Amino acid sequence: MASALSPLRVPKHKGALPSHYYESFLEKKGPHDQDYKKFWAGLQGCTLYFYNSNRDSQHVEKLGLGAFVRLTDEAPWGSSGDPDIYFSLVLCNQEIKFKVESLESREMWKGFILTVVELRVPSNLTLLPGHLYMMAEALAKEEARRAFEVPSCFLEVSRLEAQLLLERYPDCGNLLLRPSGNGGDDVSVTTRQTLKGKSVVRHYKVKREGPKYVIDVEEPFSCASLDAVINYFVSHTNNALVPFLLDEHYEKVLGHVEADKENGESVWVARSTPAAPGAGPAPASDGPKQLPPVPITPVASQGRSPPLLNQEENYVIPTGDDPAATYVNGDVPSPSRPVPKPRKLAKVPKPPIAPKPEPKGLSGGLAKKLAVGSMQTLFPTTGLADLTAELEEKLQRRRALERSAGHAGDQ
Repeated sequence: MASALSPLRVPKHKGALPSHYYESFLEKKGPHDQDYKKFWAGLQGCTLYFYNSNRDSQHVEKLGLGAFVRLTDEAPWGSSGDPDIYFSLVLCNQEIKFKVESLESREMWKGFILTVVELRVPSNLTLLPGHLYMMAEALAKEEARRAFEVPSCFLEVSRLEAQLLLERYPDCGNLLLRPSGNGGDDVSVTTRQTLKGKSVVRHYKVKREGPKYVIDVEEPFSCASLDAVINYFVSHTNNALVPFLLDEHYEKVLGHVEADKENGESVWVARSTPAAPGAGPAPASDGPKQLPPVPITPVASQGRSPPLLNQEENYVIPTGDDPAATYVNGDVPSPSRPVPKPRKLAKVPKPPIAPKPEPKGLSGGLAKKLAVGSMQTLFPTTGLADLTAELEEKLQRRRALERSAGHAGDQ
């Protein structure tokens, strides 16, 4: 009887192994390490990646070659009978020591490192034709990679724009890479630092000479890439210069997701921005400002048009704002017959804002109109309408007495 077919075993999916220009076992000792530590190492671009084993897809350490200075051979570490081979990688800010198992492995590592750093196949190493061919392939890949690689701090701005960016966004960095004003493949480096409270801006020229970039300083320095140019400035200033990275992806308004009460759908709710202090007129320290009791001239900031004046009436417009100023219109008595003394007017209570003196005797139609207009302005509330009517009635009686006295004088 045939046995039942067993299900096929599907191998577990593993992360794809990284692709390197060259890879092999390599023992590394950093400036703070007590002894060598063995890694599976791979060279990709201008970076050395270190793994715990050759089956791992995730590196545990990496080392950039942008600040490359030189490679040197080292004497055997310890006794003279040590079969291992040593060499050192010298960078601008540190020196890393390596140990390999054979002379061929050391020459291969040195050859590939020099190829990606100098963008040329070295000719002064002990290498076989097959090794040289492998390095030529790595060189073609590295040149193609660099053709599309631009540092994050490289911006298509002018000299003045670069300076303004560094001044406006000091928290985003103080080193910016930009095209040179001369055109071509040359670039420029703009830096900004603060010295004794004053801004110090400097511009540096970087010339493109074949595949390399040469920093035009007192001692010209050659770099294999723009990243190496940036690393040179950062490392030679004790990390005082920081590459500029303008990040505009931060939100300024706090928001959250909330369920809609009507349909239950999730909606984004943003908190309204409070009004900035000082946007409007600042109130007085002892409370809100009070408007003057009688508007003299229209104020444009109030946003209201002034009331139209009646051309048939006469308005007295004071020339000062002194609340104690008084305006008196005296009656001219008739020389033929004395005018009876009018009754005294009821004393007007003081307004709530500014006290006003009791007006003296007024003459003619101007007195009536001015008194009525003043009362309406000073007492706009409905509770004082009776007082205004009483004053108007008394003024009418006074006018009647004046007319009767005038007719008697004519007779």
